[in-house]
Amino acid sequence: MKKEKVLLAMSGGIDSSFSAFLLQKKGFEVIGITLKMWNSKNDDFIKDAKEVAKKLNFNHYVLDVIEKFEKEIIGNFINEYMNARTPNPCVICNIKIKWDILLKEAKNLNCKYFATGHYAQIQNENDRFFIAKAIDEKKDQSYFLWGLSQEVLSKAIFPLGKYRKKEILKIAKKEGFTEIVNKKESLDICFIPDGNYRTFLKKNVKNFEKKIFKGNFIDKNGKILGEHKGFPFYTIGQRKGLEVAVGYPLYVLKIDAKTNLITLGKREELLKKTMFVGDFNILKYKNLNEKLEVTTKIRYRNKGILSEIEKIGDKIKVVFFEDNFAITKGQSAVFYEDNKVIGGGIIL
Repeated sequence: MKKEKVLLAMSGGIDSSFSAFLLQKKGFEVIGITLKMWNSKNDDFIKDAKEVAKKLNFNHYVLDVIEKFEKEIIGNFINEYMNARTPNPCVICNIKIKWDILLKEAKNLNCKYFATGHYAQIQNENDRFFIAKAIDEKKDQSYFLWGLSQEVLSKAIFPLGKYRKKEILKIAKKEGFTEIVNKKESLDICFIPDGNYRTFLKKNVKNFEKKIFKGNFIDKNGKILGEHKGFPFYTIGQRKGLEVAVGYPLYVLKIDAKTNLITLGKREELLKKTMFVGDFNILKYKNLNEKLEVTTKIRYRNKGILSEIEKIGDKIKVVFFEDNFAITKGQSAVFYEDNKVIGGGIIL
């Protein structure tokens, strides 16, 4: 019997490497692909992916998508910060880069499915595909996947969704993946490996010094509290690094790119119960015709708060059942029913 082909996105790390092992165990013919998305001095991730493919005896390809990545992801990242918003590049990459490319390349290589090493699950109810949380909630990545289309979800496989990371590491060591198991995992934005987005902006925004100036920190009444170093260097809810002393902790409440003013205030002034979400994608239901009670997460490590969502025109209104801290424009809001992702969108 001919094996079904699956195209596997490979980063050279343990998660995608172990996914290849699991897919082969399930009887798939694996084809590996590594996306080269940015110019890096260190391409060890490509070499590591190729070595895994060689070890497990399947073909592996490298696809250069640097130009598209720079335009869609890095361009968006810079534009958002320069407009006083806080972007989430991993979400945008999943929507605009990875999955469209995997879908296209799977068709080109005659693969029925494609797979990644994400910690999440795909479920189907009433002819609708949707994301569900992984068994290992500490590693769960469902938050980043709300933007996937029905076509993508119908062909995608997440081999790790039903495994815990400890279990994966134990099996991987037993199967001889020792070097990759011991490899340090990347936790930062892939194109900013040192995690310093401020330095990245300085280097990558043309004429940055001519566009970004020092400005004033003010309170909500307009009183000047101190001087900031440039509005893109701050995010909503930030407390550290403000270098302003008034006798109690101050937080960033508002960032105004046009006036170059940053408003500071007390923590309680960042507590809100209402927000709006745009550019949304609804997964579990075909339409959102009535109010729905869900748990809404406004950032990856956020536990989520019970809320009511309602579609109003081209936006979704979210009303939280309790105060939510530091709702930040540009971040993703993701809606859950238990462990199932209803959908998500970008906070306005």
